[in-house]
Amino acid sequence: MAEEEEESELSDKHKVEIAKWFLLNSPPGEIQYVAKDVKSILSSDDLYNEAASEAFPFYNKSHLISLQMSNRSGDVLVTSFGELEGNAFLEPRTAQVAIVDHVKQVCTDVRPATDEELPSPYVEEFRCNLDAEVLKYVEEAYPKGVCSVYCINGKDVEGPGSNFELAVVISAARHSPQNFCNGSWSSVWNIEFKYDQQTVEVKGKTQVGAHYFEEGNVQLDAKHECKDATLFQAPEECALAITSIIRHHETEYLASLEASYLNLPDSTFKDLRRKLPVTRTLFPWHNTLQFSLTRDISKELGIGK
Repeated sequence: MAEEEEESELSDKHKVEIAKWFLLNSPPGEIQYVAKDVKSILSSDDLYNEAASEAFPFYNKSHLISLQMSNRSGDVLVTSFGELEGNAFLEPRTAQVAIVDHVKQVCTDVRPATDEELPSPYVEEFRCNLDAEVLKYVEEAYPKGVCSVYCINGKDVEGPGSNFELAVVISAARHSPQNFCNGSWSSVWNIEFKYDQQTVEVKGKTQVGAHYFEEGNVQLDAKHECKDATLFQAPEECALAITSIIRHHETEYLASLEASYLNLPDSTFKDLRRKLPVTRTLFPWHNTLQFSLTRDISKELGIGK
């Protein structure tokens, strides 16, 4: 018997992997609550710290969380597009670098970005104009939205004649655990400036997550991809055209989500259940005593005497 118990005992490696799975699959804004329970179950600070140190960075970057910078000069997005060495993340709008504590989900320090971490003046003009237009859109569309524009390829391009690529990152979250619901919207737009073809290609990925847990557990995890293109123009015109494309596709996707959920009661939910049980007759709730199981239970409990 002791040998069987020994064999069934999970190894520390398996415990860490299971803990990581729970942390990585936490709904939007709920990883700290999950971490508290995981730590309690593991009963080992070493195992928890190992799992948390691997899970939190991946979770933070995949959910594109935003953190207030320690000098209160704005928010920094935790994204692979702005990731530098040593848990540092670039905030291109203010040309600052934020040091992040992934597990605590806080910014611990801020320093100025170096010239090597920033794009060339030519690319920066395109980035800065696009950032300004996207910021206007996000402030209009998202009550608690954060956005940033990064140069992810060709940041050393000094003038016309070469290609480069920007990435627009939008992240919005609404966490209301006291009302048993949390949700997030994030989108990433890769913008390829192709000088040789005089075109700008736009590819977008949107992810929407929501969790409602009052007297139940309902989760939404929706993803959407799209692409579009516009002409390679001056920085100001490019910024307006790209932002218009982003606005159009995000508005269209949101409208499609709203339409599909308005139809849930009349279509989807009805399709999930049988109109009649396998007996092809309605269950007689008014007279359940006709079933032998009900009669036996009633007799055993002395009900109806």
